[in-house]
Amino acid sequence: MNDSVDMQRRRIVGATFAMIALAEAGVMGTAYGQTAGSASLGPIRQIDAGVLSVGYAQSGPSDGPAVILLHGWPYDIHSYADVAPRLASAGYRVIVPYLRGYGSTRFLSTGTPRNGQQVVTALDIVALMDALKIDQAVLGGYDWGARTADIIAALWPERVKALVSVSGYLIGSQAANKKPLPPSAELQWWYQYYFATERGALGYAANLDAFNKLIWQLASPKWHFDDATYQRSAASFHNPDHVAIVIHNYRWRLGLAQGEAQYDALEQRLAAAPAISVPTITLEGDANGAPHPEPAAYAKKFSGKYLHRNISGGIGHNLPQEAPDAFAQSIQQAAQL
Repeated sequence: MNDSVDMQRRRIVGATFAMIALAEAGVMGTAYGQTAGSASLGPIRQIDAGVLSVGYAQSGPSDGPAVILLHGWPYDIHSYADVAPRLASAGYRVIVPYLRGYGSTRFLSTGTPRNGQQVVTALDIVALMDALKIDQAVLGGYDWGARTADIIAALWPERVKALVSVSGYLIGSQAANKKPLPPSAELQWWYQYYFATERGALGYAANLDAFNKLIWQLASPKWHFDDATYQRSAASFHNPDHVAIVIHNYRWRLGLAQGEAQYDALEQRLAAAPAISVPTITLEGDANGAPHPEPAAYAKKFSGKYLHRNISGGIGHNLPQEAPDAFAQSIQQAAQL
């Protein structure tokens, strides 16, 4: 490991230690994720997969066609609390995992870099599929989850029966992210630039709940969630690796943090913006306050059977939780394309 990578890891680990210290002092409320599950998602299970012990909820018949639902930042598996039961009742085996840095998902080794570059979450989910002996699944996601599903569909299409992706094609590259955006678009990415600083890493650790609740409000300005709904998901942010993963993810995007060399070849393939050939439905809410591309900008990236749906009714960034019927219907429709 070169000096710059080592220094970056030390800084990120420092931010993580700051979060842990705050948790131990009682500043951060509920500690280190949630393992009890919820009535709609069922108990949280654990399985070793790749570099992780993955926490996940499973519902529906164990021999049903597999659906894997992927959450974003700063959200968790409860984005699918009303989607999963709908799909389970329709006969699907529904898997909803905590991504690395969330809930009960943990690294198996203290020596594994707390890496948040885009391809690693995709590899995590492929490893989870292998561990669960799932050869192929319908993938659905939004935000980080949509990007993860897009990457799996692009790099390993044989593993994906169909895809439902909120905000469409989200695969990026460090080179593309170096290009400046119009001022109004740059403003929407304020948190990314905040995270680029040491003040931002420490600030996120010190104000985790208030920060993420603010993101919920900005990203879904017409979603009037209550405190109980937020707190149910917020418990998963108190994972010992959460801050490190989030900070590394946004710094990596800007080229301010390096990824792991073992993933360079995969990132080079993603940097070429490969087309996605699997049957796909893309979704967009009419009140998404988070940065997102226009549907016309990505339609041609889907070379197979393809549909786009605009979801109305004041639907923001967390589309599965805000419009569970529309999301569940899209999963079922995509599976039949």
